[in-house]
Amino acid sequence: MQMDDAGFTSSRFTIAGHLKICRFDHWIKNVFVLPGVVLAVLLHDAEFDLLTVLVGFLLIGLVASSNYVINEVLDAPTDRHHPIKCHRPVPAGKVSIPLAYAQWLLMGAAGIGGAFLIDQWFAGSLAALWVMGLVYNVPPLRSKDVAWLDVISESINNPLRLLAGWYLVEPDAFPPLSLVLSYWMIGCYFMDLKRYAEYRTIADSARAAAYRKSFKVYSEELLLVGATFYAGLAMLFLGFFVARYRLELILAFPAISLLMTIYMRLAFRPNSAVAAPERLWRHGSLVITGLLSALLVLLLLTVDLPWMRSAFPAKS
Repeated sequence: MQMDDAGFTSSRFTIAGHLKICRFDHWIKNVFVLPGVVLAVLLHDAEFDLLTVLVGFLLIGLVASSNYVINEVLDAPTDRHHPIKCHRPVPAGKVSIPLAYAQWLLMGAAGIGGAFLIDQWFAGSLAALWVMGLVYNVPPLRSKDVAWLDVISESINNPLRLLAGWYLVEPDAFPPLSLVLSYWMIGCYFMDLKRYAEYRTIADSARAAAYRKSFKVYSEELLLVGATFYAGLAMLFLGFFVARYRLELILAFPAISLLMTIYMRLAFRPNSAVAAPERLWRHGSLVITGLLSALLVLLLLTVDLPWMRSAFPAKS
């Protein structure tokens, strides 16, 4: 039985193990691409081509899976200290490390290369998504080991997904910067609470620090304070966007706030699904509130309410 460079057996690698490290179930996160598509169509009258969008989503998924593969490989030594992640395919010896590196490169190249056939700006957004996977995972940068920077650098995937969706249908204009920043900060809010849920799940500060270096700095209190900070910035930038582009969206703020509140409440639960976002779909209150919020935003983007201009007049 041979050992790989990370100290894990690799002679029992399986196809199932190599498929699992692609985390295809995490492709649900590409739902954050949809607002970019929708806003480009509604704000810029961009042309919508269903086939192009479907192919684009497939390419985004390939780049995301490339990042997941390198994450699984490089996180394997510390995953041993996590009560759940210690059973992942790499620590369990079900993955060939050389093949995993080839898998990482091929999926990234296929996603970015295919994107160039659609549009250079769309390809650029996917290339940036892939590069951020390197920044987050690969030494000596490995931003995931640095407190606060780990949340900020991982959450930039949110606006990059927004840009990818936007450029799929509108390659000739950049989306509103206020919206991009709001999207980034709401991603920071979600990621910060994911860290909080992970910290509570491990329930041992020494083991938590062995699993994730940033936990040497974090505490439950600091993470909750951070979540409040990111939530405030997210709503601030969203307010800029609403005031400039679509005043009707003010009416969606209570629903968005409720969604963020439910998400935070879930973070307090034992073994919270917030620590594993791919399981969040099982929580009906979050899913229903999210869907209703999305429908409300879509409605307010398409229906004009002239009385809103009178209720909130611009300063002359």
